[in-house]
Amino acid sequence: MLSALFAGSQYPTYLVFVAVFVAGLLTAVLMPAFIRVMRKDGIGQQVRADGPQTHLVKQGTPTMGGVIMLVGLLLTTVLLARWTPDLILCVCATVGTGLLGLLDDIESVSHGRSLGLTPSQKMAGLIVISVAFCLLAVNWVGIAPTITFPGGLTVDLGVLATQIGPVSVPWLYVFFVFLMLAGLSNAVNLTDGLDGLAGGTVMVVMLAMAMVAFSYDEINLAVFAGAAAGACVGFLWHNCYPASIFMGDTGSLALGAAFAALAILTKTEVTSLVMGGLFICEALSVMMQVISFKSTGKRIFLMAPLHHHFEKKGWSETKVVIRFWIVSAMFAAVGFALYFQLR
Repeated sequence: MLSALFAGSQYPTYLVFVAVFVAGLLTAVLMPAFIRVMRKDGIGQQVRADGPQTHLVKQGTPTMGGVIMLVGLLLTTVLLARWTPDLILCVCATVGTGLLGLLDDIESVSHGRSLGLTPSQKMAGLIVISVAFCLLAVNWVGIAPTITFPGGLTVDLGVLATQIGPVSVPWLYVFFVFLMLAGLSNAVNLTDGLDGLAGGTVMVVMLAMAMVAFSYDEINLAVFAGAAAGACVGFLWHNCYPASIFMGDTGSLALGAAFAALAILTKTEVTSLVMGGLFICEALSVMMQVISFKSTGKRIFLMAPLHHHFEKKGWSETKVVIRFWIVSAMFAAVGFALYFQLR
């Protein structure tokens, strides 16, 4: 497609910058029509009753904006990238998880509650997607079932493998990929609790992943990451405080899966966890809160996830979002620096 125009260019980074612009423009331009449809049909966000009281005014705000984010991301990828096996696999993981999130959103809206699919239903979907992704990554794309730590230490997770016909099943790596994909999907989902929070932090991380993929000589994955960042930019135009639309699980689960898929396909699994350190902190805050309350009856945080804790401490929503963007950028910078220790 348009990538042919840049094929002979001395500076293929043009493609990444163009991807950010095109995806951002498409998402920003298409979103208003989607918002009008959502409002006309009365499809809005269900706010959790035990959340901050200041969030009750958000009840009924149009949701599922992740649908348009995925449209912008996919159209940009079709226009600018070459469809290599690793890109196809990355797109499939993103779309598959986005569809799972869409089912969750539809279930939530149709039943008028803040929770959609049951945890077991959502987990079953993530297991199917992550196992399929891992087996295709190893057997089709040729990804090594190993993880590498800063400093050069490499751990082989393919030592316990079963050969089923032409398919190799590295059990330990399959489990690790599940933890990565399901973990980051849910971590981004938990981060999506304030206007502009998930969109801004994912944008920062995706720009870092675009640089990683480019330095890894994976220009097509770099274009995909740039398009994901651009889709977040276009979405933020409508999601900044006060938000006109939310991305819903459609967007948050898909973006988390895209982040995990890029990390696995570029073999930067460990450093990506540093880059996405904010998402990890949000997820850990929920886990710590649940464990502490069930074991001692006491809460560690005023409210979990972590961003609600700072709201309860008196920070305005905008202050929390901007400061979390800054923290996300710092994590991304540290992770990107560590990445070069692996090269």
